[in-house]
Amino acid sequence: MNNVSLEPLVFLPGMMCDERLFAPQIAAFQTDRNVIVMDISSEQSMASLARKVLKNAPERFALAGLSMGGILAMEVYRQAPHRISRLALMDTNPRAEIDEVKAGRQIHLDRVANRELLSVMQEVMIPKYLHRDHPNHYIEAICLHMAKSLGDAAFVNQSLALRDRPDQQETLKHVDIPTLILMGEDDQLCPKDRHDAIKTLIPHADYVVIKHAGHLPTLEQPEATTRALAAWLNS
Repeated sequence: MNNVSLEPLVFLPGMMCDERLFAPQIAAFQTDRNVIVMDISSEQSMASLARKVLKNAPERFALAGLSMGGILAMEVYRQAPHRISRLALMDTNPRAEIDEVKAGRQIHLDRVANRELLSVMQEVMIPKYLHRDHPNHYIEAICLHMAKSLGDAAFVNQSLALRDRPDQQETLKHVDIPTLILMGEDDQLCPKDRHDAIKTLIPHADYVVIKHAGHLPTLEQPEATTRALAAWLNS
């Protein structure tokens, strides 16, 4: 039975990911608290996604987001800081999207419009998800299955939300709750300088780099990631 005295935990997954991204952490925490994984695939802006998260979340909750989920977590905090009891930002980026990335994203959108979603995932996105020295075909298969389950419309919605997202560095200057910054040591999509910037903006935050992990430490190194999240939840 869940311990209702413990704050609920809301997870926000990355682009083209669902609850499977956090399966080890859900298993670890759900016996003690209510754990919710939000669907973040149905809106085309971070502001709209954040409003939907807040509409469906408990009144007050711990919030953890990875990659796009971390970007969205910053917007959720910006809209309703009083609702968030603690914040975990994992393998993410506080900055607005640069023009070079926007151009590449349009190429991907054009391919998906041509019914090439799985090819885009296999050829472009998934190869950058894992630690370059520690490939894992099982995790790659999970990522492909998640993308297939979510489908073309989710890819388009999430791409537009990421492309047009605001810079959140000013938001992070005002974070005054227990905060965890976590990243895989070989994150090719959100490298260390992004997380160093978050630490500068939230000096009191704990900063954990997960060894032998890339962009998806929740799956690549689940035990180490879960330990870091447990320490954050208990801080």
